Amino acid sequence: MADDELVDRIAAVAGLSRAEATRVVDDVLAWYREPVEDYIRRRHRHHRLYGRRNPEIYRLIAAELAERNVAAPRLTERQIRRAIYG
Repeated sequence: MADDELVDRIAAVAGLSRAEATRVVDDVLAWYREPVEDYIRRRHRHHRLYGRRNPEIYRLIAAELAERNVAAPRLTERQIRRAIYG
């Protein structure tokens, strides 16, 4: 459920109806609620798709996690690898 004040702000700034703003806020919040393990696996698949190798991917994912607006815990390359492969 979206925060009413945030929905009102987005509706006013973006010129959206309240219903549209609610959907936007809910979608953005869902994006940042993605569990870190799911994020790591999704990003690993993305980087593999573009031909990157695991050592580079681990560094890229660690850097991405450090820059996320909703901070994930700092993970080592080993923790990232274990999240991908179990």
